[in-house]
Amino acid sequence: MTDLEAVTRWVEGYVRAWSSNTSDDIAALFAEDAAYYPAPYADPWRGRDAIVAEWLARGDAPGHTAFSWFPVTVGPDLSVIQGTTSYPHATYSNLWLIRLDGVGQCREFTEWWMEHV
Repeated sequence: MTDLEAVTRWVEGYVRAWSSNTSDDIAALFAEDAAYYPAPYADPWRGRDAIVAEWLARGDAPGHTAFSWFPVTVGPDLSVIQGTTSYPHATYSNLWLIRLDGVGQCREFTEWWMEHV
């Protein structure tokens, strides 16, 4: 599998988890000891169980978002994607920093998001 295929598969899984808000879909994305930074300088959610819990505490209602994306750079250690998230009430531009492990799970994820004004 190429790096782009791995990132594409992971982003598709993220969008699926975002839409379903099920623990299994979320957990499948992350390595056991992963770190999820919900904002660049925020304290990370550490470990798969904490990531699932924090995600579910903040989860969007299924069916209320649309997400489009493209890769900015894809590499064996770090990939960056640019996306657009559309809600009924707002639109956001996103940059995601994604570090996948050898089995395609994320070991570190950082979200940068900016609301369109």
